[in-house]
Amino acid sequence: MRGLAFSLMLAVTCWGVPVWADARLTVLLDRLRLDEVTQLYRDEGIAYASTLNDDMLDGQGGGFWETQVSRIYDPQVMGEHIRAGFEETMSDAELAAALLFYDSALGDRLVSLENAARTAMMDEDVEEAALAAYKALRAKDDPSLEALDALVADADLVDRNVAAAMSSNLSFYQGLSEGKYLSLSADAILNEIWSQEETLRRETEDWLYSYFVLAYQSLPPEDLQLYVRFSQTEAGRSMTRALFAGHDRMYRAISYALGRAVALSAAGSTL
Repeated sequence: MRGLAFSLMLAVTCWGVPVWADARLTVLLDRLRLDEVTQLYRDEGIAYASTLNDDMLDGQGGGFWETQVSRIYDPQVMGEHIRAGFEETMSDAELAAALLFYDSALGDRLVSLENAARTAMMDEDVEEAALAAYKALRAKDDPSLEALDALVADADLVDRNVAAAMSSNLSFYQGLSEGKYLSLSADAILNEIWSQEETLRRETEDWLYSYFVLAYQSLPPEDLQLYVRFSQTEAGRSMTRALFAGHDRMYRAISYALGRAVALSAAGSTL
């Protein structure tokens, strides 16, 4: 949260984002195709909820479960969480710099490639193929991974994603516990969450690199280097913080609500 307009951003808490910053943020989120992204998250969420139904409700969630899942994965609400992360994190100067990058042809192409790759990786066969491609590159120490290593290391993407996932898992267990689906103390829940950390870290690293390899395979190396350089600017780093802040809010809310919905569905209750 650096930049000339930072003092004005302090007004967010009481008065809202300044008009020019709010306008820039609206345009930036449009360039990032927030509506498309939140619909993608909804599709992922509904697929995940189907797995939860099978694993935790013996496939008997029925109409009540489907209604709750549809309500929980509301694209508009998800978008509001993500926007809040930007409002709380980025200065007007940083928003302007980020918009300059994403208003370019390269920025637009990156968003297209990233969204297409994430959509494709909902297919398990595609995800496995992307992982195999990444492993093959890593095994021969392919120089094309240097730019991806820089992206991951500079933004601390593995640690941040692991922390976010553990936070979401904690919210899910809290929802289950408060809904009386299970009886675990706060300490027991924390122990369970931490026991997953090593596996979660390995899976996170594999997924991140597989996703990047799939997304950027058609991108010229010089364009990927331009992206890396942007990500290392103050605006790029602030945007990373904003994205994690918004997604953390979103996934904690979703995970808690899912835990409650599982508990209510198991009890045969209605809201």
